[in-house]
Amino acid sequence: MAGLKQEITFEVQQDLLAMLDDAAKRHNLPGRDKALRCILDYVAQDGDWDEIFSKIRCMRCGGRPGWTATP
Repeated sequence: MAGLKQEITFEVQQDLLAMLDDAAKRHNLPGRDKALRCILDYVAQDGDWDEIFSKIRCMRCGGRPGWTATP
C-alpha cells in the first residue's frame, strides 16, 4: 500500500464503472479503486497528455452505449 490515499467522490457513467470492474477482475486487482489508480499512474507517467486531452472522444453521443466489455 504505497502512499497515503484520500477518499474522494466523483461522477462517472455506469459503463465506466463496469470498465473499472472488468479491469480489476481481468488483472486480479482488489477492486475498481486500484484499477483507477493504475490508469491514473499510467497517465501521469507514460501518457501523452496532449493526445489524451486534446482529442474529443464521444463514446455516448448519438445513442452509443459507451464502453462495452470484450471477451
